[in-house]
Amino acid sequence: MKLLRSDSHFRWLLLALIFAAAFLNYFDRQTVSVLKTTLKEVFTMQDTDYALLVNIFTGCYAAAYIASGWLVDKIGPKKALTVFAGLWSLVTIGCGLARNFWELAIMRGLLGLAEPGLQPVSIRVASAWAPPGRKGLFMSLCGIGSSIGNVIAPPVIVWLLIHYGWRSAFILPGVIGLAVALVWWWLYRDPKEIAEVQAATPAAPPPAAWRWGQLWRTKALWGIVLARLVSDPVWYFCLFWLPGYLQEEKGLTVAQLGLVGWLPFIAANIGGLTASVISDSMAKKTADPLQGRKRLLFYASIAGPICLFIPGATQLSVTLVMFCLMAIVCACWLSTLAPIIAEIFPLGNVASVWGIAGAFGATGAMVFNYLLGHAATIIGLEKLFYIMGVLHPCAALLLFWLVRRPRVAPEPVAAAA
Repeated sequence: MKLLRSDSHFRWLLLALIFAAAFLNYFDRQTVSVLKTTLKEVFTMQDTDYALLVNIFTGCYAAAYIASGWLVDKIGPKKALTVFAGLWSLVTIGCGLARNFWELAIMRGLLGLAEPGLQPVSIRVASAWAPPGRKGLFMSLCGIGSSIGNVIAPPVIVWLLIHYGWRSAFILPGVIGLAVALVWWWLYRDPKEIAEVQAATPAAPPPAAWRWGQLWRTKALWGIVLARLVSDPVWYFCLFWLPGYLQEEKGLTVAQLGLVGWLPFIAANIGGLTASVISDSMAKKTADPLQGRKRLLFYASIAGPICLFIPGATQLSVTLVMFCLMAIVCACWLSTLAPIIAEIFPLGNVASVWGIAGAFGATGAMVFNYLLGHAATIIGLEKLFYIMGVLHPCAALLLFWLVRRPRVAPEPVAAAA
């Protein structure tokens, strides 16, 4: 263990643990969407009840996101992820033990309080450990476990449902998550604790963290959070409504969903990784790396209106291709916004900024989810694709208008958080 801690390749072991945590984080939240038809039968739910279940999770997720980012910057990623992963794993097991709708709803609410902490931890660890010139790629690799979780979740959950019942799809990943939390606590170290890493990548001391109140007065912060407020609902649709949409609107059985429901998420994996490589390349080739990364998001937003054509698609293959393109746009945005935050804000603030942005994104998703639940009953779910088609272009306008480097950096705190 002593040798491992002194190895500069230790960053890749940390990356593997972040990958595992992200995989389980998104696997857990996908379980309800994949089991939607089963849970509606078991707990006698309508679409409005399902929307309430999703909103309980999303509301708690949004409420906890800001605090989780602040907590990561305050206590560090080692303690933070151990607490977050341990809690969401216990709650996931609780979902599998629920006996009625409200027990399940309470567990999903607690899951929403625990799960947002992963993202601030990931961006904080990636900002500290990313190899020089590869910040975007390293951050994307930290988050790819979430997309892999979305890819693998449908077939694995369906398999568990068929062979062991719906409860096993909650209990098994919960047990694995507890093991990941324990390994993270035992293994994680900051770069400053590893002499060989410091020697291999000498650099000036990082800028001191800005004060919490000053973050909220920074125009760049508002540009990032408003962009996520507008664009995140599209990704949340993929997470919570896509499996049910393919079953209820396109006539897929649960078994068929297990065969093709993962395709948009593997497309998101490929798109997110590709976008991160392009983002790093554009950052190097542009005088200001921030402008290069923003330009990539503008290009990606041009593909956002693909959503407008999904309701008119009559063939399943065409529908899946459009959903794949939709997922690629979402992944490009999320994978590129993380290094944008790292370009602007000090290391001691990146988790807080990501947490604030995530809270706004989840809030936008919660409002849109409310509309989805009622639209499915009143006007039909497909009408809301017309709204989703313009969200990323609107987010791009907000990003270009507001997200710039501060002309004068805010006064730092006395000691970095």
